[in-house]
Amino acid sequence: MYTDASAGAGKRIAYQRRLARLTQQELARTAGVALGTARKIERGERGVGEGVSDAIAAALGIDVACLLPGRDRADDRVHRAMPELSAVLATYDMPEDGPTRPLSQLREAVAEVVTWRLAAQYVHISRQVPGLLAELGRAFHGAPTKCRADTAELLVAAYRAADAVAYKYGAYDLSARLIDLMRWAAAQSENPLLEAAAAYTRTEMYFAAGAHAIGLRALERALDVLPRRPVCPVAVATRGALHMRAAVIAARAGEEGVAFAHAAEARSLAARVPEATYQGTGFGPATMRMHELSVAVSLGDGFVRRALDAIGSWAPPNGLAAERRSGFYIELARAQLWSGQPDQAFASLRTARRIAPQHTREHMWVREDAATLRRLKRSDAESLSKFAEWCRAGE
Repeated sequence: MYTDASAGAGKRIAYQRRLARLTQQELARTAGVALGTARKIERGERGVGEGVSDAIAAALGIDVACLLPGRDRADDRVHRAMPELSAVLATYDMPEDGPTRPLSQLREAVAEVVTWRLAAQYVHISRQVPGLLAELGRAFHGAPTKCRADTAELLVAAYRAADAVAYKYGAYDLSARLIDLMRWAAAQSENPLLEAAAAYTRTEMYFAAGAHAIGLRALERALDVLPRRPVCPVAVATRGALHMRAAVIAARAGEEGVAFAHAAEARSLAARVPEATYQGTGFGPATMRMHELSVAVSLGDGFVRRALDAIGSWAPPNGLAAERRSGFYIELARAQLWSGQPDQAFASLRTARRIAPQHTREHMWVREDAATLRRLKRSDAESLSKFAEWCRAGE
C-alpha cells in the first residue's frame, strides 16, 4: 500500500544507504527490487509501499521505523493489523480454509517471527503474524491428535510474538487473549517447560494491572511444578528466568527480602548456563546482570545508587537481543535521573532509541522520563525537545 505518508522516504533511504556504504545497485540487489525502481525512489519520483520499505530496511540492516516519516506512521501500521489479528484469534479452534505449508517451513517462519520479537521489530510482526497464526491453526487442527505437539510448540512462539506487539502498543485486552491462547497451546504441547514460559509471559498482565503481589504468587506456583534441581540447560534457564522475573515483580510489590532471594536463585542458575535464548527467553550471566538493575529500580531510590555503582561502565554485549538491551538503557536512564544525572539519563535514552526505536518509543517510562528531562532542562539543546516529541512525552 502506498500513500502520501511515504513522501520523503527516498531521502531517508539514500541517507541510510550511504551510511551502510552500499551502492544503489547493491541495495537493489539485496532488497530484491529493480535498480530503476531504487533510483526513482531515492529521487522521490516513486512512492514506497510497505512491502518495499520492509525489504529495503532488511537489506540495510535497520529498523523500518528509520525510513518512515511522521511521528505516528509506525503506529498506524501496527494498529491497522490489530483487527485482522483479533479475527484470527476468534477462529483459533475453527480456522478458515487455506493453504498450509509443511511443518519444516512453518518452523522456519516462526523462527523468523521470534527473531523479529527479540529485535523489537513490531511492524514486521504485525504484518506477518495474523496469516501465520491462521496457517498454524489449520496445521494443528488438521493433524492427528497424537501429532499435534510439534505444531502446538510453534503456536506458543507465534502467540508470544503477537502478544509482544499487542502489549507494547497498549492493547491489553488483546494481549490477555493472546496469553490465554499461549497457555492453551503450551498445554497441548505436553512440554512443562513451555507452560513455564507461558507463565513468564503472563506476568505482563500483572505488571500492566499493578497487581504485583498476585503476579508474584503466580510465578511462585509455576516454579513449584518445575524440577528444583534441573540438569539440562533449557530446564536450568527456564527455572532461572522465572526466578529472575519473580525478583523484579517482588521488588515492585515492595517485598525486598523476597526480591533478593529470587535474584540470588536466578544468579546461581545463570552461572550454570551460557548466555543464550532458551525457548524464546534470553537468560544467562549478562541478562541476570541487567535484571539486577531492574530489581534496584523497582525497589526505589534507596537502592538505585548502589546499583549504578555496581554497574559502573559495564554495557550489555551486542549479541544480546535488541529489545533486552534497549530495556537496560531505559532502566539505566531512570536510575540516572533519580540520582541527579540528567545528562547521562538523556544519553541512555538516546542509546535505547538507537538500539530498538520501536520498543523505546512505546515504553511508558521513556515518555515519563523525557517529559521530566524537558521540564528540568527547558533551555537545553533542541535535540531533547525533538526526542520528547518523537516519543510523545507527557501523553
